[in-house]
Amino acid sequence: MSYADVNGLRLWYEEHGDGRPLVLLHGGYGAVETFAPILPALARRRRVIAVDLQGHGRTADVDRPLRYESMADDVAALLRHLDLPGAEVLGYSLGGGVALRTAIQHPELVRRLVLVSTPCRRQGWYPQVLAAMAGQDARAGEQMRGTPPHQLYQRIAPRPQDWPVLWAKTGDLLRREYDWSPQVAALAVPTLLVFADADSIPVAHMAEFYGLLGGGHRPPAGNGTGRPLSRLAVLPGLTHQETPTTPLLPHLILPFLTHPLH
Repeated sequence: MSYADVNGLRLWYEEHGDGRPLVLLHGGYGAVETFAPILPALARRRRVIAVDLQGHGRTADVDRPLRYESMADDVAALLRHLDLPGAEVLGYSLGGGVALRTAIQHPELVRRLVLVSTPCRRQGWYPQVLAAMAGQDARAGEQMRGTPPHQLYQRIAPRPQDWPVLWAKTGDLLRREYDWSPQVAALAVPTLLVFADADSIPVAHMAEFYGLLGGGHRPPAGNGTGRPLSRLAVLPGLTHQETPTTPLLPHLILPFLTHPLH
């Protein structure tokens, strides 16, 4: 458990377990604690490196906006700092956007990619979710005081008074349009998409995203050959908030990371 000085940022990361490196990237307003329920199962098979992204958790903010692209550069710099080419990267929600950008911007560093409850373009969220994102600002952050995310931030952040700043910067990020469909279609890294059937992302976008990765266009041969390198999983009876903590997740992730892909 330590800090790495990367890109003018003191980036907090924790290491658990042994084996091939697996990087975990939390969602908005979260921290490495997001994955606490599934961390033991993952650490039994992997050297887990859990990161607090810019302005989140134990990583203090710096004088730059929150952007998926710059946070992806931070993750890449951490992997180089730790001399870990060919890591596996898992991101949830906002962290999923960072994980995807890491694979797009630094494909030589990512062996396999797991994206949990995240779209590949901003309009992939439900309209109601986009409307809620548009209202995130410092005032909304003040209204969230006393909630579990705020209580965690108060306990671990280097500057707890930055809570409204995190909300203002996150709102600015979430209001920015993006569409990474062309880059997704060009990705060579095997990718597992995981969603909930009651996610904040409609099933139509899940299928669209999977299609960009080569899935869902044709059946494989009878012996299984010709299947896409990437995978799609939709977890029944869960919501967006539940996907990173369900015990089902390690049972999906570890076979994908371990088994040969044909």
